Amino acid sequence: MQSDMIKIYPYRWIVLVSFMLITLMTQLLWITFAPITSAAAQYYGKSDIWIGLLSMSFMAVYVLVVLPSAWIIDTWGFRRAVGIGSVLTAVCALTRGIFGYNFALVFASQIGIALGQPLVLGSITKLAAKWFPVNERATAAGLGTLAIYLGILGGMIATPVLTLKVGIVGMLWLYGVLAAAAALGFLLLAKSEPPTPPCSSGQEERTLMFDGLKSMVRQRNFILLLVIFFIGLGMFNGVSTWIEAIVRARGFSTTQAGMLGGLMLIGGILGALVVPLISDSLGRRKPFITLALALLIPGLLGIIFASSYWLLLLSGFTFGFFLLSAGPIGFQYGAEITHPAPEGTSNSLLIVMGQVSGIVFIFAMDAFKSSTGSMTPSLLVLLALTVLSALLSLLLKESPLRSADKAAPGG
Repeated sequence: MQSDMIKIYPYRWIVLVSFMLITLMTQLLWITFAPITSAAAQYYGKSDIWIGLLSMSFMAVYVLVVLPSAWIIDTWGFRRAVGIGSVLTAVCALTRGIFGYNFALVFASQIGIALGQPLVLGSITKLAAKWFPVNERATAAGLGTLAIYLGILGGMIATPVLTLKVGIVGMLWLYGVLAAAAALGFLLLAKSEPPTPPCSSGQEERTLMFDGLKSMVRQRNFILLLVIFFIGLGMFNGVSTWIEAIVRARGFSTTQAGMLGGLMLIGGILGALVVPLISDSLGRRKPFITLALALLIPGLLGIIFASSYWLLLLSGFTFGFFLLSAGPIGFQYGAEITHPAPEGTSNSLLIVMGQVSGIVFIFAMDAFKSSTGSMTPSLLVLLALTVLSALLSLLLKESPLRSADKAAPGG
């Protein structure tokens, strides 16, 4: 409880869990074809690049629809927005299974799922603001972001196994049914807001989306945060995409590369659980963003240079833990420093930076690799950009909303 006049409702956790399940499914559906590229290319009679486009289409669609999605989130509320996204996700996941033998219809279904994704992912901080007190919002954002990582990890692990057992079409069918169940669970359990707000009236007040957007792009701290997100998310997408090529030159196998990618995600999952909780407990955002960017550097150095397998795995875990733990804190920090701009707008803009940078970094890393195929030159550029991000984070100012909350009675 924030004060005697503010009531915090336990039902917030049910709303959050229902949101996490549909979030998890959107990411699992996005990453479906990445771990079975060769098998899918053979089944559909397409090249690897066409299979890759099934996943990369999500990034392009996100960029195109981010502003309309943010408007829907901030105007219609998080439940209606996520509800629309959930229905799109479920229906198109089912059609992907029904027509799983036809590549063109699978691709069309992927586009439909991609249209629903921004309505779900862009609502993380809106949900936190509507249901959680200020001193729990980074935790709520962390759990929402955790669902993203779990969905990716689940897809990477489960998809190859299911493909071997029931085939590609059977796997797509199963994912469609799970998506429909998650969407139904959200529609039945989620509520737009509690009977009374979890914060003071001043903290609840928000401007219209386009007014908020204009104020955001004039805020120095938010521009710095956008640059940091561009580098951080782009780096994660690039390293994840080229993980096998990165370690191949040092004699590591495809299986070992897969283990490295898995440990990066496991580190990120643990980081998203632990670090936002500490941030909320101490009432600080900036130090955790700076520390995460600084402490991921040893992990990145290990990914670049480690020749022993145990050191490579430790480096991957460290890299994932600190890089991905900064995400939910950054989302919440962005919502707080742009107050009273709508949470959905700040959240969506930060995510779209990652979508754009993902495309840029994936192609740039391939372009900058050496003539022998080594990714070391590209990774050294990433290392320099990480140092730049850490230095830029020092220029950020602590969240004024968080400071005001700590100073308030009962804060």
